[in-house]
Amino acid sequence: MPEIEAPKPTSFTCALVSGASAGLFVDIALFPIDTLKTRLQSPHGFFKAGGFRGIYSGLSATALGSAPGASLFFSTYETMKAPAKKVTSSDVLSQQLAASVGECVACLVRVPTEVVKQNMQAGNYSTMGEATRSLFATEGIGGFYRGFLSTVMREIPFSLIQFPLWEGSKKKWGEAQGRPVSPWQGTICGALSGGFSGAITTPLDLAKTRLMLGADAQGVPYKGVFDVW
Repeated sequence: MPEIEAPKPTSFTCALVSGASAGLFVDIALFPIDTLKTRLQSPHGFFKAGGFRGIYSGLSATALGSAPGASLFFSTYETMKAPAKKVTSSDVLSQQLAASVGECVACLVRVPTEVVKQNMQAGNYSTMGEATRSLFATEGIGGFYRGFLSTVMREIPFSLIQFPLWEGSKKKWGEAQGRPVSPWQGTICGALSGGFSGAITTPLDLAKTRLMLGADAQGVPYKGVFDVW
């Protein structure tokens, strides 16, 4: 089997711009599905949380935070892969380490926008301004980082599974056909690895959503991850 040329490392600027563009496009395109998922995970139940109505509630928060969050993740991921490879001497471990660091950095931006977005999706607030003012008035800055640890607990396992699968499947497919994968082939690899990773980490995603919404169906605030199940 002929060896194919290894892809050149992605530059910081390229990762920053392409990550921001891809993150914004994907989050907006799939936003209705994300809204339905949030409402299914709501402690109040799907229909009380809004059902199929207003499936674009919270889009403004997503549009505001998606690009910087995705750009932070991918620029950190691509930057960290080379030094992580020197430390671990393993493609898989270096990808997992780089993705984990990337997720932690991205969550600094992602979590506040997720808190606002999910509360709007669940019908707790009508506008981004109302959500922002209410959260700040009742909980201060900490209100925007509600569920930060549960988000990291979800994102790191997700990336530990997804990125080695994505990178590995692209490599194997490229070797099988004797040339690097095309964009659409990389998309298929990403969809399969992301779908599998999402299915595995759904319980952690449920915990993240409910902690961000703040309270159970009776209005009792959640105290931690183990309260939500």
